[in-house]
Amino acid sequence: MSDITPALVKELREKTNAGMMDCKRALEESAGDVAKAEEILRKKGIAGAGKKSSRAAKEGIVASYIHLQGKVGVLVEINCETDFVAKNEIFREFVKDITLHIAASHPLYVSRNLVPEKLVQAEREIFAAQVTNKPANIVDKIVEGKIEKFYTTLCLLEQAFIKNPDLTIQDFVNSKISELGENIIIRRFTRYMVGEDLGEA
Repeated sequence: MSDITPALVKELREKTNAGMMDCKRALEESAGDVAKAEEILRKKGIAGAGKKSSRAAKEGIVASYIHLQGKVGVLVEINCETDFVAKNEIFREFVKDITLHIAASHPLYVSRNLVPEKLVQAEREIFAAQVTNKPANIVDKIVEGKIEKFYTTLCLLEQAFIKNPDLTIQDFVNSKISELGENIIIRRFTRYMVGEDLGEA
């Protein structure tokens, strides 16, 4: 099995967020075929990031970032499992990237489950009122599509990462879970802007 190189294992890990040994075994089983190995992991339920996401993340750091000569400020808490990873340079760089993204992209919530239902319902009603002369089932589909778009503007984990728009922030988090081998959670954040009215932000 000498064809199973570390680079191949790394490639599969990045694609699936599965553990290194799971990836190695799947590649051995598929004789080095990454696509087949990915399928094998999917059939097994891909332990990887899924397993890690259920583990307690009680360590981490609170970080701040000040932008535009003091016009925008961000405070964020990001958790991991161990103090060792919290002090790791890769983790610290990741946290810095998240603070930069929050400053630039102005999300209001970490994830969609934190968006108040009354806000979502109000948006649904506005979107529905914008669609006229369509059958009800078509209206529902259009409204749901707009709600999905609404979440991607509002929720940090669903936004496209400013440094790599092909990735969502959730994808970026998953890549770090895979790289560092620990669960990572963006717990909370606050973004301040000089002169901005207090409210949802």
